[in-house]
Amino acid sequence: MVNPNFGREKHVEVARFLSPLRGFAADEHEIECRRDAFTGVECRINVARSKRVKQAEDTEEELVELVKRTRDECFFCPERLETATPKFTGFYEGRIVVGRSCAFPNLFPFGKYHAVVTFSEDHFLDLHEFAAELIADNLRASIVFIDAVHKYDEGAKYPIWNWNHLPPAAASIIHPHVQVLVEERPTPFLRRLLENSRKYFEETGRNYWRTLVEEERAAGERFIGEVGSGGDAVVALASFAPLGNNEVMLIFRGASSLADLNERQIENFAECLVRVLRCYKESGVNSFNVTTFSGSINGGEDAYYSLHARIISRPRFRAFYTSDTGFMERFHYEWVIETMPEDVARRMRKFF
Repeated sequence: MVNPNFGREKHVEVARFLSPLRGFAADEHEIECRRDAFTGVECRINVARSKRVKQAEDTEEELVELVKRTRDECFFCPERLETATPKFTGFYEGRIVVGRSCAFPNLFPFGKYHAVVTFSEDHFLDLHEFAAELIADNLRASIVFIDAVHKYDEGAKYPIWNWNHLPPAAASIIHPHVQVLVEERPTPFLRRLLENSRKYFEETGRNYWRTLVEEERAAGERFIGEVGSGGDAVVALASFAPLGNNEVMLIFRGASSLADLNERQIENFAECLVRVLRCYKESGVNSFNVTTFSGSINGGEDAYYSLHARIISRPRFRAFYTSDTGFMERFHYEWVIETMPEDVARRMRKFF
């Protein structure tokens, strides 16, 4: 079988010191450095860091209090959604409703076509409370938005489905929701994946992602499982060189773009996410990011590229903490900025 590793490598470094945790006896930590040349991701892994002291500890009471405090003014809750959220115009009129999900424009977009899609009327759902049907309906509403945009503007052809859950994952609103963009150009990381996938296909005649799945299944170390069968299946792998903690990659066997998904693929992907979230819950995780890496709509990339998603855990919720890095920064290597550089320069000049 063709090896898809593309220079996948790892080596171990050892840090030695006298540790106060051991009465200043000698201690050492192994740090595994990994590099995946196909994705370009490099990471360092030290599992002992999970035991380090964290001075800002969380309590369940803090999260419960936050949910209660934000419920009465939530824009996404049913009694305010109609009056407090915007409506689409041009490519679609109004809002998109599928099941309990509702899609509408992002009030503060960072893309030309940028939607928010809620899961339900519930202001808060814990990880084990996300049912597969809620996620599937969210995806269906998202795809209606994607299709409407592309029919209106054929140049908008790279869809992204993104989920920031709770403030440590950069969610500014507690009410569960995703953000969907349809871009004219691939994000920096997606561009790299598409280019390397095409190069691999030209050199080997094989789809890198399908080869990766079969090799990981045979090796057994990082293969997790599969939901569905044949071309509708979605495969779960642990990433060799992850972009975050507890990363799981979900690879579609028979689709290259979000816009191409059939009902079984939607349902299988939703079920995969439910299972990952249940494991996260059991592991003590309550915040996470998800994103998809989709080929272009009608781009003819099926032979060499496979749609896939990544999900990572984020730090547990703590009061008064909101991260400024969400799905774009953590996954797509593109920073969303809220300050204009020229304005920064203008404000700073008087101090120099």
